[in-house]
Amino acid sequence: MNTLKTFPKKSVSATLKEAWTSRRVWWFTATARTKARFVRTIFGSFWLGLSNLFSIGALALVYGAVFKVKDFDTYVVYLGIGLVVWNSIAAAIGSSPNLFEHNHAHVHNTNLNPVFYTLEEWAFQIQTFIQSFLLVILALSFFQNDLIVNLILYGWLPILNLFLFLYWLPVFVCLLGARYRDLYQLVPIVLQLVFLLSPILYNKENLGRMVWTANFNPLYRILSPIRSTLMQGRLEINSGMVIFIINIICIWLSLKLLNKERRNLPFLV
Repeated sequence: MNTLKTFPKKSVSATLKEAWTSRRVWWFTATARTKARFVRTIFGSFWLGLSNLFSIGALALVYGAVFKVKDFDTYVVYLGIGLVVWNSIAAAIGSSPNLFEHNHAHVHNTNLNPVFYTLEEWAFQIQTFIQSFLLVILALSFFQNDLIVNLILYGWLPILNLFLFLYWLPVFVCLLGARYRDLYQLVPIVLQLVFLLSPILYNKENLGRMVWTANFNPLYRILSPIRSTLMQGRLEINSGMVIFIINIICIWLSLKLLNKERRNLPFLV
């Protein structure tokens, strides 16, 4: 029997419907992963936020002195928000090349739609981000009192764009990773370079003539609106909607490619 014929082609709308139908399952399995991650620990998932706070404190002290910042409180908030968002983006992308490899037993032995594995990983990354981000924002509120208010009133669109971005880009990366194992080695290197080139530890103006690298950096274009909205209390609705539309288009393309590659995945992993 030809294995290729066991996976009928599906439309993007059908895949979305199947994803919605199984939402409780992939969200539950992601939650179980989060709980298992901190089993027999005293602080549990609070370690997600605490680890970021330790990094923010150490980097703020070091780079605050290196860059000789005049307003240390503002710099701590600037660095803190940028770092916690970046860590979430980097974690989602960094874990994506071997996503199907980790689930190879299920890919080979079940007819479960691969979108399930991508959604489970996405839910896990979202849960990790929320637990870490909220604790960091609460701590940074000691340096800027209106952060929580700005998050509630204006943060919905840039945060939504982040969540959408955290789905479609890792899907593209994991599909490429299934075909080209070089991505296992390449992705961490690229992420490190992008981090150093992104205005996260320093202001965008410090790039000088290289400021164009930030403007064409897709990861920074997702990160920057979150930071600026929370710090300035102003929502850039026009640019936010443009990013939202791009995200929707990219999600549709990623699902279309996922459906196309479904029949090939058992032979790739």
